[in-house]
Amino acid sequence: MIPEKNQIILPNLNCGACGYKSCNDFERAIMDGKAEIAKCIHITEKKKPDFTTAKPCSSCVGDENLGEKLEWKDSLKREFDFILDIIDGEPGPKETILPYNPALVKDLDIKKGDVMIGRPMGMSCGCPVTHCGVVYDVDARNGVIYWNVTGPLRPRAEGFKDIGFYVSQAYEGIIRETREEIKLGRRYWFLPHRCMLQWRHSGLVNAVTKMRDGSYKVRIEGLYIG
Repeated sequence: MIPEKNQIILPNLNCGACGYKSCNDFERAIMDGKAEIAKCIHITEKKKPDFTTAKPCSSCVGDENLGEKLEWKDSLKREFDFILDIIDGEPGPKETILPYNPALVKDLDIKKGDVMIGRPMGMSCGCPVTHCGVVYDVDARNGVIYWNVTGPLRPRAEGFKDIGFYVSQAYEGIIRETREEIKLGRRYWFLPHRCMLQWRHSGLVNAVTKMRDGSYKVRIEGLYIG
């Protein structure tokens, strides 16, 4: 039996591990026969969806009031203060990085528009997942790279430059959901909305702008995974 469209149950975490930007994009790809549901890392062999009793996908955890729906806890049941989302119009989360070997910026001729991969290692986050994305600016003098983390599909299709291990210096994004007052100079626990592992991070807010809609545009430095 082929499941109807509204019978596909996905976690709606929009983590990107499947290679798509959102669960909705992944769902459409499944229905079009371009992807398999097994690519979802949150659906294990022991917990596959039962299409005979499934509820519509709108019943999954949606983007609205996500913090409350998650009870302000990450996938390891650790509490966090706010959700960091991508800036409108950006292809993915904005990250500032420093390669362990800054000379690679010149050696690999890293420039705007390059598709790149690398992994944040050591005291800076120590994330076990290789990050993939597109460079939007480069500070060649200091070896600093600014990029949007977008997921693995484009590197798989087009090739990439491998920066190797790097230090994650900063994230930039929008805070639409928070249970704490956002203040300059304060350290918080936060959940990056597009984090594949849905783990909380810690960082210090060192730039903040309150937007007209009540959200906050922030830059967060001093990062690590908690």
